[in-house]
Amino acid sequence: MRSWIRWQDSLWPSSGDGESPWRPWGGWVEWFLPYALLSLSTVLSLLISGQDPAVTLGLAGLAAGWLLVSTTLVPSRWAEHPVVVAVSFTGLVTAAAVLEAHDTVFLIFMITGFFEAMRLRPAPLALTGIFVVSALINTIPNGGPLSAFADQPALWTVVTLVQTAAVGGGGLVSAAMARQHAERKRVLDELAAAQEENAGLQRQLLGQARETGILDERQRLSQEIHDTLAQGFTGIITQLEAAAAAKGDPAEWQRHVDTAMALARENLTAARRSVRALGPQPLAASTLPDALDEVSRLWSGRTGVEIRFTTTGTARALHPEIEATLLRVTQEALTNVEKHAAATIVGLTLSYMADQVTVDVRDDGGGFDPGAAVSPGEGGFGVPGMRARVTRLAGTLNLESEPGGGTAVSANLPAIALEART
Repeated sequence: MRSWIRWQDSLWPSSGDGESPWRPWGGWVEWFLPYALLSLSTVLSLLISGQDPAVTLGLAGLAAGWLLVSTTLVPSRWAEHPVVVAVSFTGLVTAAAVLEAHDTVFLIFMITGFFEAMRLRPAPLALTGIFVVSALINTIPNGGPLSAFADQPALWTVVTLVQTAAVGGGGLVSAAMARQHAERKRVLDELAAAQEENAGLQRQLLGQARETGILDERQRLSQEIHDTLAQGFTGIITQLEAAAAAKGDPAEWQRHVDTAMALARENLTAARRSVRALGPQPLAASTLPDALDEVSRLWSGRTGVEIRFTTTGTARALHPEIEATLLRVTQEALTNVEKHAAATIVGLTLSYMADQVTVDVRDDGGGFDPGAAVSPGEGGFGVPGMRARVTRLAGTLNLESEPGGGTAVSANLPAIALEART
């Protein structure tokens, strides 16, 4: 019994709310097709047949009345009840059979019986209804089912069974297509919701990273002002005080004034460097590949170290936070090479992938022991600072090095498109 029920549900499943989702002729067709076929049959009968028009109109009127009472005027909460559908089907097929017996042209109206039969539940009853409609629509013009099946039982049995299988198979195909369409729509809706949620999380992540980056820049500038500018101004004041105290010794006074001027120039240079560090200037009017090319070219010209810059994949505009972070990491990595590596060749690679973007900086310098490097909790920018920048944007920073074997720094970030900018 359970296996039969499973077969029945797979053929014409119930939606659970009283409506049959497999029905391919829903909507306006469901309401107007029976009336349209009845009207067409009636008009053709009146025009081309010799039947009594009064009888034709009377029978057609009774059929229309039955359609009105059993389908159109039935409350929606009862429309799909199995008993209501069975009664509606029985009356419709009876009226159609009487009309077809009156005039063969009404077999056009009898076609409505197939659609009404497919509303029957359970599935075996629907197949039986299709069989009955098929038998009537084929045999009434040949003397009726009793006469036709008595004269040629094999012929009419085969015709009826084939037609029943064809119509039922059509319902099965329609059901499968409806289920596939519903499942596809559900999957697409879930995918769209997931994409929207992911976009929201990315916007939130980038916003948090921007706020954190601002705090980091403030902390860095505060530390730089304390370490350089404040100390420089302290030295300038000290030298000027010493010069004031040495007014009687022109040579000593001049020496202190010259020292104060040199300190002032150094502080001015440091202040300008801090201002330039507030924003990724190379990105102001160029793409990330162009900016990295400029940075590498200027760095090589200043240090005398050969640098080989390459780009792989299809370059595209990314979110400003992503591009700025990659630029900052590259600049810091090159600064570390300049300060510590004693390298002769540096390789810089920018790689665009489907959903990731990577910057690799490799040198042939002296290398070091990564385990002895400054940890994130010990302060300083360097490697901990680069890792903090990348991690804030859901990226990863990998460092490979060994004494005498050079160093490789790789920053990998999600390739968030420029459209995701908020």
